Parts: sequence; structure tokens; C-alpha cells
Amino acid sequence: MARPGKEKTSKKKTVKKNKRETTLKWDKLDNTAQLFPVIAREGMSNVYRVSVVLKEDIDGTALQLALEKVLPHFDIFKMTMKNGLFWHYFEENKRPAPRVVEESEYPCLFINQYENNHYHFRMSYYKNRINLEVFHAITDGNGALNFLKEITYQYIRLKHPELVGKVKDSLATETSLDAEDSYLSNYKKKEKKTYKTERAVIMKGEKLAANQLAITHGQVPIAEIKAVAKAYGVTINQYIVAVYTWAIYKSYLNGKQSSKPITTCVPVNLRPYFESDTNKNFFVVVSAVFKPTEETYTFEQVLEIVTSSLKEQITKENLEKLFSYNVSNEMNTLLRAIPLFLKNIAMKQVYNASAKANTTTVTNLGIIKTSEPYSEYIERFQAILSMSKGQNMKMTVLSYEDKLTMTFSAGIMLLNVQKTFFRKLTEDGINVTIDTNGVYYE
Repeated sequence: MARPGKEKTSKKKTVKKNKRETTLKWDKLDNTAQLFPVIAREGMSNVYRVSVVLKEDIDGTALQLALEKVLPHFDIFKMTMKNGLFWHYFEENKRPAPRVVEESEYPCLFINQYENNHYHFRMSYYKNRINLEVFHAITDGNGALNFLKEITYQYIRLKHPELVGKVKDSLATETSLDAEDSYLSNYKKKEKKTYKTERAVIMKGEKLAANQLAITHGQVPIAEIKAVAKAYGVTINQYIVAVYTWAIYKSYLNGKQSSKPITTCVPVNLRPYFESDTNKNFFVVVSAVFKPTEETYTFEQVLEIVTSSLKEQITKENLEKLFSYNVSNEMNTLLRAIPLFLKNIAMKQVYNASAKANTTTVTNLGIIKTSEPYSEYIERFQAILSMSKGQNMKMTVLSYEDKLTMTFSAGIMLLNVQKTFFRKLTEDGINVTIDTNGVYYE
């Protein structure tokens, strides 16, 4: 990726099944979302990016029109955030859609709602790439991709009059407008905390300039990485997390023992487990833990440890326990009565303590599918994560058609981990194509 410049009152709610037409005048933040407004700030924006790369350059005027036509259908994106007495909450935003701009800054910058027509997302473009950046309190990557695909379809219809009559000028049939809080509808009462944490390895290095992110994309054929993972007897996701862990162990710890584990956060999309189609956040985070207590480890040993760690946690029963514990705290009558400013203090303290237990994050957005005839205009998708406390490097993974894209984002001058990661893929017989935004080479 070439760098463009610097890369109880009443609640009215009506719902129809399948493609849900909703009308939300105000709305609660879901369980996961409640943390993000407490910890978000310049330098730790809690904003992520999903992008679609087309086979043609972007017309900014047409993209603005596409956004304006699609936005009214997606209630969760048409919200602004307010501070209540006990909780933050969303209120319907009747202002015009935010302005689409040509990209001129680095990805995932803090979104100041007062400078953005009170919206919590922004849209930009660069050459043939459309960028949607979202404050995590609104939704997770799956909800954002749902929105981005509809804007892309509308844009393609506007730019290609030859499609008139071939496709309807409406939302795709598979697009969900569901605004359900799936945490609340699926949690089990009185779940106890089922996990322990310890301080993890924190990757440190020379800090990049404020708000600067170093981006490295690696693209591989899905058939090749699938064959390699199968030969190891693991899934693609398990293989990628293990290779990343191996890269940190070999190039950051220099293959030495450590009293602290390399702990990789792995967000798990809960929708398939609980038959949800919500556009709100619906995920939990499990951890792949590797503690190098012995003198030396082979990659196969690291792979076995990481895979076992993930398998133990990624079961429907355990996932349900993880989010039910969090929701049960939210539903506690005594905790609910605590004023917001006191809740904010407590949540910051809990977050700061838990942040020390994580080395990095790998989030896999899965296989992205697009509708015909739009697919012939689309080249690929990408995603970028912003930094968080203690995590100075992160990775996203997603697949589209026959390619899998892995993207590193980093806020420090540390390139050896990425090099070791991609070198291992190559050693395993996988062809890798790499491009960056050039930060490391300035």
C-alpha cells in the first residue's frame, strides 16, 4: 500500500425478521462497547479500518453519494454518543453524513465526533481503495464489512450505468440490518470468571511519531496456506497465530527463555455459535499463550502449544461463559446504580491492569463474499487495527476469492518480527507478496 501522504424514557424500536428494518431513536451500548469511550483518546483511538480495493480509481463525488444513499438504512451508524447519569448511550443523529475525503493522513486516527458531524465513523479513498474507519463502540469488523459492502455496491451501480436493469437499486438480499444486542439475548446468569491472567511479554522499541502507523500487507494464495496448515494438522488460523508467536519468540526474545508468556489475543466472532446476524459488536477474546520456559523450542512445539491453547478455549460452552460473566456484571443491580464517572474510573483501572497481560492481537475476519455482478469490479479487501495499551503491534487476517491477506500494524520501529513471520511462510512453501506504506523506510 503506497502511503498517500501521512496512511426510563421510552425507546422506540420496530423490527422485522430477516432484513430487519429498524427505527432506533436511542440505544444502549452493547456490553463490549461500554469500555471503548472510557479508554479512547489521541494515540489510542480504538478505531479500526476495513478497506475494499477496486479495479478502478475512486470518484470521491460518487462515493459521497453512495454513502448518503446507504447510511439511512443502517441505524447503528446513524448514531451519536451521549453521556447519561449511569451509562453512555447512543442517540439518533439527524445531521448530514460525514464528508468523504481523499486520504491524506495515517490510518485509524482518533475520531472526534464534534468535528465529524457527530458520527463515529469516517470514509476516505486513495486511488482505487475505499476506506471505512469505525470507532469500536459502534460495531466490530463483521458489522463494518456489512456496511462497507453495501456502500461499495451502491458506488459501483452509480459508476456503471450498464448495470441498470440488471440489478436492483436496493440493499443486497443477504445484508442484515439487525441491531439486536446479542450479548443480552444469549447470556446465562451467574456465570463465574473462568480465566486467569499473568503479565505478558510486551514488545517495545523506538516509538513512531504521534498517530503514525507502520503498515505491512502480506498476500498469499489460499490454496497454498491451506495445504501447509493441513500438513501440520491444524487450521489456517491456528497456523497463522503460531507463526506469529514463533516470530516474536525468535526475533524479539531471540529464542531465549522468558518468565513471561507471549500472549496473543484472538477475537472470536460469536455469530456462528449463537445464530446471530447482528450489526453490533458480538465477539469475545480468547488468548493463545506460549511461555518459553525451556532453553529451546522448535516451531512444531510452539505450534502444538498454541493450537492446544486455542482449542481448549474456543468451544461454545467456554465462549458463552466468557461473555456471560461480563454481561452479568453489567446486569448487577448495585453496579448499575453507580454513577457513570465512578464507573469510568473503575473500568480504566481494570483495563490498565488487564492490558499488561497481552502481547499482541490477531483478528481474523474470515472469508469475505460479495454479490454478483459486483465481484468483477472488486480486487481485494484489507483491514488495519490501531494500537492499544501494551500492544505496539497487531495483525488482521481476511480472505477474498483465492487470496488471503495478513496485515501488520505497528506503532514502533520493529521490523524483525514481520520479516521472521513472512520468512517462515516462505520456508513452508507459501508464495508471499508484500507491500507497505513505507514508514520503516523513510
